[in-house]
Amino acid sequence: MSSKYKASGVDIDAAARSLKAIGALARSTSREEVLSKVGNFGGLFRVPAGYDDPVLVSSIDGVGTKLRIAFMTGRHDTVGQCLVNHCVNDILVQGAVPLFFLDYFGCGRLDGEVLEALVSGLARGCRENGCALIGGETAEMPGFYADGEYDVAGCIIGIVERSRIIDGLRIAPGDEVWGWPSSGLHTNGYSLARKIVFEEAGLSPGDEIPGAGGTAADLLLAVHRSYLPEVTALREIVDIRGLAHITGGGLVDNIPRVLPEGVSVEIDRSSWEVPPLFEWLGEAGGVDEAEMYRVFNMGIGMVAIVPAADAGAMASAGGRWKPLRIGRAVRGDGTVKLG
Repeated sequence: MSSKYKASGVDIDAAARSLKAIGALARSTSREEVLSKVGNFGGLFRVPAGYDDPVLVSSIDGVGTKLRIAFMTGRHDTVGQCLVNHCVNDILVQGAVPLFFLDYFGCGRLDGEVLEALVSGLARGCRENGCALIGGETAEMPGFYADGEYDVAGCIIGIVERSRIIDGLRIAPGDEVWGWPSSGLHTNGYSLARKIVFEEAGLSPGDEIPGAGGTAADLLLAVHRSYLPEVTALREIVDIRGLAHITGGGLVDNIPRVLPEGVSVEIDRSSWEVPPLFEWLGEAGGVDEAEMYRVFNMGIGMVAIVPAADAGAMASAGGRWKPLRIGRAVRGDGTVKLG
């Protein structure tokens, strides 16, 4: 029976060996609240002590066609980290810190080395964000995925004290908009970026993108940043009234998701320097500026809206990346105006 199954394209023994190998990576992310072992049918996680009214916050996402760059280059150890950081940022905007993470990996034929490289990135992201990788699904489906290709998605569960939820409802005209720099495209806009880089400009992964400071592979596989350390530290000294993770849709579509009724935001595009990669993509692809700001983050990966009285604290904020004042909240219809 097993030889028949193997002949059909699924090698159970190879899958078992791969899962054993990645078990150590998952265990390296463990927290004291984890009550189950790797390989159980379900992951057990105890709600941490110290919360009066804990609220669980969940999100699920993927990394889109950024995976195509991993396939082209054979570099699979960064996209897993991108996935974790993306999910961390998504729950961070509501004030939550991550607790645990689950992943889905689907492929046509299981390649143990690829899976281990991918999970090494997942584990690295989880460790850096204090998040336990407690389970996942590895699905080998011959004839469903093309040879050498796979898909990956992740589900994150975080926690926040109910009284500390960031919901944007207190954002008011006069508040200031601050943004943290991105590390590149993060995980959005890759269908357009790939078309421009590899089809229209005819570059190969190892070719330098003119003026952008790196090869296509290095720049397009740059790890999506997590803003957890910066936001967590800042919450202790600043009244963060709203946060927006700048993903698909850019500043224009993501900031309105946290605005209350009657409030708009004006963004001053001269307040930060758009990274050369975005400038090159716009020029090489003939993409108009309005579309660039809808597709890409344009160098701003996370936005915070705070009272004007907290400007000094924002300007002196520590962390790996300094926030920049990029706009203000005004009376309006819930839209973002780029000036």
